[in-house]
Amino acid sequence: MMKQASRKSDKVMFRNEHPDLSHSREEILAGLQTTQKTVNPKWFYDEYGSQLFDQITRLPEYYPTRTEVAILTENCEQISARCGHGCLFIEPGSGSSEKVRILLDTLQPSAYVPMDISADFLQSAALELGSEYPWLDIYAVCADFNQGWSFLDDLPAGKRVVFYPGSTIGNLEPNLAAEFLIRVRDMMGENGGALVGVDTHKSSDRLNAAYNDSQGVTAEFNLNVLRRLNEVMDAEFEEDSFHHHAFYNTEARRIEMHLVSEREQSVRCNGGTVEFALGETLHTESSYKYTPQSFAALVEAAGLKLAQSWMDADELFSVHYLERA
Repeated sequence: MMKQASRKSDKVMFRNEHPDLSHSREEILAGLQTTQKTVNPKWFYDEYGSQLFDQITRLPEYYPTRTEVAILTENCEQISARCGHGCLFIEPGSGSSEKVRILLDTLQPSAYVPMDISADFLQSAALELGSEYPWLDIYAVCADFNQGWSFLDDLPAGKRVVFYPGSTIGNLEPNLAAEFLIRVRDMMGENGGALVGVDTHKSSDRLNAAYNDSQGVTAEFNLNVLRRLNEVMDAEFEEDSFHHHAFYNTEARRIEMHLVSEREQSVRCNGGTVEFALGETLHTESSYKYTPQSFAALVEAAGLKLAQSWMDADELFSVHYLERA
């Protein structure tokens, strides 16, 4: 069963399901040994990385958050009616749980389940939310939501709705996004649903600006993954030996974020070394952009359907409610 997090609120429970580090090290090392070195973007999110991402969402260049917030705010009644009052509202990758606040008073879920990979940040955010909404049962789970959802068996019964805002679905390669949606379909059961935020395909200039902000916060966020690798892998990556590079790949319709090696270097890592040539990159994140048609095709491949969709007037961002097909 869930473990209570703090005496500050008897409505906030906390559970740590984070996988052990040996599994994480194997996953990271495999990515560092490929021809195009990669690391999963989940490793951005320790407490500091989560704080940096919160800063990014408030930057003038970064349109997705404010646009999605406007969509949720303007359509709160419709969205809440579609999700169903009294549902069990589950948010993988919940971060600071800012967007769920837009819906809570209208939605009145039976319980809210924030999930995040950063235990300290999650617990702090859950307790803060609990103090703001003392009527709300909160079951906070520290977990890698790509590794399984078995803990849901311990949660209250009722209609399950997965809240997946922020275009996080775009961080997954399309085949992995389809696999994730299949897991969501299985988890939500016959009568459940999913509320998913999706960034749309648009001009390269707009997208490139969003991931190369003038204040350098995104660059700092990208470089933070090196600090995480140093902690998890007992590595010696030097931040000043890499620089941030992000661009929109128009053919693949995705933003790519990389860290570029400033020199030829050997980096101690996990008891061995990882070699970088001058200019070689570590691919840290992709962010796929979808048209309504291409996202509908992805959803259908997972045995789901678009039951209702909402967009802003400029079609910069979209929010979709999904049901079983």
